[in-house]
Amino acid sequence: MRDLITLVCDGCKRKNYTTSKNKKRTTDKLSLRKFCSACRSHTVHKEGKV
Repeated sequence: MRDLITLVCDGCKRKNYTTSKNKKRTTDKLSLRKFCSACRSHTVHKEGKV
């Protein structure tokens, strides 16, 4: 039911966070604004494969 996903930074394309999401409730790709330690700023992180 739940899928493991990674959150990839839009700026530097680094995989910074891992989380899970419900496939049935959230069908579109997840997009969150989180802190990237490589960019040293808050950037948009999009869903990627584990």
